[in-house]
Amino acid sequence: MTQVVSSYDDAVAGIADSSTVLVGGFGLAGMPVELIDALIDQGASDLTVVSNNAGNGDTGLAALLAKGRVAKVICSFPRQHDSWVFDGLYRAGKVELELVPQGNLGERMRAAGAGIGAFFCPTGVGTPLAEGKETREIDGRTYVLEYPIKGDVALVKAYVADEMGNLVYRKTARNFGPVMATAAARTVVQVDRVVGVGELDPEAVVTPSIYVDTVVAGSRRARPPVVEPVETSTPETVR
Repeated sequence: MTQVVSSYDDAVAGIADSSTVLVGGFGLAGMPVELIDALIDQGASDLTVVSNNAGNGDTGLAALLAKGRVAKVICSFPRQHDSWVFDGLYRAGKVELELVPQGNLGERMRAAGAGIGAFFCPTGVGTPLAEGKETREIDGRTYVLEYPIKGDVALVKAYVADEMGNLVYRKTARNFGPVMATAAARTVVQVDRVVGVGELDPEAVVTPSIYVDTVVAGSRRARPPVVEPVETSTPETVR
């Protein structure tokens, strides 16, 4: 059963050292920054972080890296114009990188959530990304064997949750959130607000509550979330 908590510190309590943490976001779009800040204060270290990017600027995932809490990053885009924190750590040999093509990253997490033991994919064949992996010829094409990526915990940002933990996302901020929620043993979600059961249009729910363990709403220093009605029409902007 999903627990709605009023404290970000409570939301990330119990995340252990050496955990594999799935972190939502496509760059900053959909990144659960306040959950990451709470994880920094919580103190878990030697983490394996799975995300599309390896941090932007000095906030969110980049801040977690800067604190020396991350031992390994599994991602698709480790370098962009503002990824100086990861770049410096990697060049200094202080963090390990596993580079995964973006489609493979999503599918490996989806496989974990769907209970698929492994799958064959043509992406990466003939490149260093396929070195040491099993390959197979299928219908005249070479495929490489890929294994699921499972998380001990997923940190996800959604737009609105109801009291049961059903989630509605906001445009492109959805990105990896739905598959990460299915692929982790524990899913923690930050939302803008929590509404009562029945206030969400069932057709708008993307992640059902069965995949959600903890929900926290509002800004990190805010008072406990107020349950209120919500319109489920498409918002005009992405947060």
